[in-house]
Amino acid sequence: MNRIPPLSPRPLHHLSPVQRRVQTSAQLRSRGVTTADVNEQCRPGGAWQQILPGVFLLHSGPSTPEERLHAALLYAARSPAPVRAARIPVQPGAEEPHAAQPYGDALITGLAALALHGFSSAPPPLSLDTIDVLVPRLRRLRSTGCVRIVRTPSLPSPAFVAGVPVAAVPRALADAVAELTDADAVRGLLTEAVRDGHCDPASVVRELKEARLLGLPHVVDAVDALKAECRAVAETHLYRMVHEHGLPDPVWNVDLRLPGGPHLGGLDAYWPEQAVAVELDTRAPRQDEDAVWSEYARKREHLERLGVTVVHITPRKLRESMEHQATVVRTALMASTDRDPAAYVVVLPRS
Repeated sequence: MNRIPPLSPRPLHHLSPVQRRVQTSAQLRSRGVTTADVNEQCRPGGAWQQILPGVFLLHSGPSTPEERLHAALLYAARSPAPVRAARIPVQPGAEEPHAAQPYGDALITGLAALALHGFSSAPPPLSLDTIDVLVPRLRRLRSTGCVRIVRTPSLPSPAFVAGVPVAAVPRALADAVAELTDADAVRGLLTEAVRDGHCDPASVVRELKEARLLGLPHVVDAVDALKAECRAVAETHLYRMVHEHGLPDPVWNVDLRLPGGPHLGGLDAYWPEQAVAVELDTRAPRQDEDAVWSEYARKREHLERLGVTVVHITPRKLRESMEHQATVVRTALMASTDRDPAAYVVVLPRS
């Protein structure tokens, strides 16, 4: 029967249960466990196992997803330089579960991070063969075992999910998309990010652009689907704004034309009696951003020359300050009595 080496009596209450089960060789040495002891315990049939280079699982059974995540972070944090301990933010009055996380400059990213953020379209951690770990570009590390090292010139600030430092959703999405070729999987991840309120589409597209992924055909299609999802969510919020804040009912999704003349543009909501319109700005920052904005500005200027007040609202403003946006629209409606009558326009359902 293998002897389990005695550990130092140093208090371990600052460690979570998983941190006690997953230890690096340096941590074990600091607790009085010699290299010979570790080798003895990790022999076939032993009580421990090596899960990654220099990282050990202090039991012989299968590793859990949580253990694999912590092992990946500990592997990425191993460095000749001192490792900086990252503290987990704690709400006032809450008990601090563990004093420090010795993960240094390492974050979970990619599909594993999205699973931790609660994405239903991301595979559960148990089914992932690879865990992406984000580290500074100059770190000397190799991908090995279940760990794929992802390098970045500028490490983002971590978010903590269940005690695990993870990349924010936009960065995690970009790192996941970089490894995916399935168009449906990419589209599902991007649309869920917006539909479930994890982030706004502009931040997603910025990260995809930074990663030089926007030229890939399946990513272009997914970004188009993202824009459609963003519009659908924004329209739902616009309906809520009108009804919950007591605004008069507009006509929805219409095209304006001059009688016998040219098309003036589509609008998301229009109050004909007051000649007030709302237009949702759901642009995604793509290569054609300047051209799209020029079209927005041209349409708005044309309508305002005809006496139509156009209120521009972004999905983010609707989501974060709906009451304020309702006040802006209500003010425009009330001010219509002080303006000269607008030119007569034909209102048609948007085609």
